[in-house]
Amino acid sequence: MTESAPNLGPNPNPGPNPGPPPNPDSPPSRRTLITWGGAGLALGAATAGSAVAMTRTGDDITPTAASTGAAVDFHGPHQAGIATPVQDRLHFAAFDVTTDDRAAFVRMLKDWTAAARRMTAGETVGEGAYGGLAEAPPDDTGEALGLKPSRLTLTIGFGPSLFEKFDLENSRPEALVDLPQFAGDNLDRNRSGGDLCVQACADDPQVAVHAIRQLARIGFGKVVIKWSQLGFGKTSSTTPDAQTPRNLMGFKDGTRNIAGTETDRLKKFVWVDGKDGPDWMTGGSYLVARRIRMHIETWDRTSLKEQEDIFGRDKGEGAPVGRAKERDEPFLKAMLPDAHVRLAHPDSNHGATILRRGYSFTDGTDGLGRLDAGLFFLAYQRDVREGFIRIQRNLALDALNEYIQHVGSAVFAIPPGVRDKDDWWGSTLFGKEA
Repeated sequence: MTESAPNLGPNPNPGPNPGPPPNPDSPPSRRTLITWGGAGLALGAATAGSAVAMTRTGDDITPTAASTGAAVDFHGPHQAGIATPVQDRLHFAAFDVTTDDRAAFVRMLKDWTAAARRMTAGETVGEGAYGGLAEAPPDDTGEALGLKPSRLTLTIGFGPSLFEKFDLENSRPEALVDLPQFAGDNLDRNRSGGDLCVQACADDPQVAVHAIRQLARIGFGKVVIKWSQLGFGKTSSTTPDAQTPRNLMGFKDGTRNIAGTETDRLKKFVWVDGKDGPDWMTGGSYLVARRIRMHIETWDRTSLKEQEDIFGRDKGEGAPVGRAKERDEPFLKAMLPDAHVRLAHPDSNHGATILRRGYSFTDGTDGLGRLDAGLFFLAYQRDVREGFIRIQRNLALDALNEYIQHVGSAVFAIPPGVRDKDDWWGSTLFGKEA
């Protein structure tokens, strides 16, 4: 919730061109490349045409991009969607690899990257959604026609199991550990794990869903979606001047989250350094994704005082116990020993700090008249062992555990960004042999 904790751990574009001319950076059409197997193209974040660019490396963030629906720059040392200002909507998908053909998988990664430069610029995939050969499926499904880029970012990650499938055990980072069983976990295997993931964030949900849909199309025969999650109402912010968002329990969430402009903290806690190893991960990060079910009906019958004691903050202002303002430095000893903020604070975890990008979710009911709702928790860190695992173990005694349960879990290595138009996702891992 707050304190960067994992138990709940921060010029308008005119729209796409429905029939863009050939682009040297775009992949060939399915109409001319049969081996695509009827798949479309997706993934990435780019600027092109009249889209307004926004730097997202954590150095210079143009504040107007969020309000214009502009594009986010694709190229850079880090992938977009981490330190980028958090968008309003999420579509997260975990995939399993269904091919043992390493060359085919690498070709798919290159096709995804090429398509990304069009998708996040607000352009259609390939030759577009209509106007082509009538006897062939169109390259783009068309549901994003006329929509702005909406700050779409797509972030790819590789799960531990991918390294086994392609005989890459020697390249698996030491920091990419299998998460241990934590107290209170009730994990659903059908909502956990995955060989790779794609995090699609945008201010328009249709733009994010469209991107994942295109990815699944081009991945046909090579990957299949294992599970996915839609999210709304960001529960943390990477822009410190913005209002702190609230979670479904009504409390402000992520008050102390790392800001995209805090280059020193990003370097210390988020980006993998060259000396961390392996070399292919330099400039990357590690992602922990957790689906956290909230027992909101029980929470809604809990007194205000108990709610505030559980968090260690007041519900209105978000001020820590004994303080007046949300961002006042918390006095941890004034809180109850099992207060969420006290247990999640870096001072209680040997300085452990993570960057959060979580979202709320509501997925119907559980069959017993209760909402299946909660937090889809996303945390980026330089080392999972020193970040999420350290903090989550300290939260074993958290009073909040009575009202939540972790039901899904996954961990991924997030490779560095795409450097230029000739680079592609995963090139640092697969490039020498591709």
